[in-house]
Amino acid sequence: MQGTHPENRVVLIAERDQNVRALQQFFLDRAGFAVEFADDGQAALERALEAPPALVVTEILIPRLDGLALCRRLREEPATREVPVIVFSILSAAARAAEAGASAFLRKPLVETVFVGAVQDLLAPPPAARLEE
Repeated sequence: MQGTHPENRVVLIAERDQNVRALQQFFLDRAGFAVEFADDGQAALERALEAPPALVVTEILIPRLDGLALCRRLREEPATREVPVIVFSILSAAARAAEAGASAFLRKPLVETVFVGAVQDLLAPPPAARLEE
């Protein structure tokens, strides 16, 4: 798996719904990303600190450390401060996600083009500086 998906393409997802997980896995695999799942916010935080992923996707309503608290904690840690975080929820919580430091907020249900597009946008390399002669 590491050969197919370099570490900088790993997306760490904290999601409790197994059906949503399966779809996220399918969509991101198809787009060329490696996916790792955490069962709760505390496990996601520990995994991210151990080996920072390219991006974190978190649901708000996850056990042990909710998604907004996870986002805040990721922003506090030097190793994960710059890792983009997508908060993905059934709740209407875009403002709360922004306050927690989220890079983006997506509202359920999961839509492939919106989800994959958000991941790709957040992981796109910055435009190359133009060289002037």
